Amino acid sequence: MGKPLNVGIIGCGKIVGQYLENFGRLDEVNLVAVADIDPVRAQAVADSYEGVRALSVDELLTADDVELVLNLTIPAAHADIALKAIAAGKAVYGEKPLAATTAEARQVLEAAKAAGVVVGCAPDTVLGTGIQTARKAIDDGLIGRPIAATATMVTPGHERWHPNPDFYYQPGGGPLLDMGPYYVSALVTLLGPVVSVTGVASRIRDERTIGSGPRAGETVPVEIDTHVTGVLVHASGALSTLVMSFDSVKTKSANIEVHGELGSLAVPDPNHFDGDTQLFRLGGTEWETLPVSAGYVDSGRGFGIADLIRTASGEEPRAGGALAFHALEIMEAVLESAHTGRSLPVSSTVERPALVPLTSLVGESVASGT
Repeated sequence: MGKPLNVGIIGCGKIVGQYLENFGRLDEVNLVAVADIDPVRAQAVADSYEGVRALSVDELLTADDVELVLNLTIPAAHADIALKAIAAGKAVYGEKPLAATTAEARQVLEAAKAAGVVVGCAPDTVLGTGIQTARKAIDDGLIGRPIAATATMVTPGHERWHPNPDFYYQPGGGPLLDMGPYYVSALVTLLGPVVSVTGVASRIRDERTIGSGPRAGETVPVEIDTHVTGVLVHASGALSTLVMSFDSVKTKSANIEVHGELGSLAVPDPNHFDGDTQLFRLGGTEWETLPVSAGYVDSGRGFGIADLIRTASGEEPRAGGALAFHALEIMEAVLESAHTGRSLPVSSTVERPALVPLTSLVGESVASGT
């Protein structure tokens, strides 16, 4: 483990607060600097966290004491910032997605490989006790051979609560690229890599009305599909059905369900780090809640960085660039399939990330072998 890793953050928007809260609990992480295109925002973050200095983006990228850059910029800037950090010899951990396109993401991974630095990427929600307890149930054979899964996220649209929802309805946005990383990363963690996809998509209207904030009543154009369904064929033979919608009102389905020969699992929300995993056994009469058995206890955003730091040299982090790239290619392929009417192969693959033993990073391990 050694000394903590010095981290610099680029991008001081709303999400930075969640990382700051958890960095204060992680011995592996030492935040030293922050930067933002708006110097006032960077200074406000620096003032809120002892020992942190506010820098310009270029200053942070070249700072000798920054070993890893946490990239919290907008998706369109993810690749540019990551490539600059890699060129400066720094490791990178980014918010999802890894880049705006798989072409840009491939450049990031190739540059990192050439430079000998590691790349990690959100979501690290898959490392929490929710998804990991479900993963252990599958590994322990509680549902037998997995046959299929469903992943469902429906909402009537972010414009109802977000004061500036324009991005969600422009290319690069939409329900799949916005929320899909959580669900697709979870499905790969649970069932392994995907080899092909089939997608269909639609939109029900060409503009949306902002429901809150100073722009309430203003309309924004809709330039993307707002309801997307995909069928993912895993290398194992399991089939996952993905439903991502900004058009629907509500669902009674579990966020993710996994069905096997001996039982079914109801898996908690992959946008959260915890939650109950429930099992219905073949021949049973009711759902049973499984005890928490795997994952980082009481975790949150930033635990993926701590896990990256704990990963042995030369090994791929659980929330690593390879998984993020595979998830991005799956989502791009679903959208392309929807527009072309053809099933499409997924050219990349990834090792199913190793199970996270039940562990606390705040204090002592809670399971043997950690």
